[in-house]
Amino acid sequence: MTKIPALTVEGQDGPIALDRIGAPLVVYFYPKDDTSGCTREALDFTALAAEFVEAGVRVIGVSKDSLAAHAKFTAKHGLAVELASDPDGAACEAFGVWGEKKLYGKTYIGIERATFLFDANGDLVREWRKVKVLGHAEAVLAAAREQDASA
Repeated sequence: MTKIPALTVEGQDGPIALDRIGAPLVVYFYPKDDTSGCTREALDFTALAAEFVEAGVRVIGVSKDSLAAHAKFTAKHGLAVELASDPDGAACEAFGVWGEKKLYGKTYIGIERATFLFDANGDLVREWRKVKVLGHAEAVLAAAREQDASA
């Protein structure tokens, strides 16, 4: 993938056409609302939300959870990151993050934790696969700032 896919996800404030943002964009995929790793990741992006805004970068977290689950997750943890729902898995498929995973020796199908950074033209600048949460939001912000400085 070199360009952001032309698809729409369901945002908390309405549909979001990812290819029509017109600004640098971070799309991060996570498995499930209110689980330890996903909560930490959302809190880390929330802690840096103002810095992403200052850099002119929109951040959207995507999972297959419902908008109601996102609202509960957001309220419970005071999240400032925008969350979107991908109930039919179209975005997961387009970004190649839906597939086989292993946890505690068990194999199952789910969302791979992954992040994608796009420039204002929708061109892929960088991607992170099989993300480890610790320090990830900071690394994404650094990459976004680096991309902004080189533009």
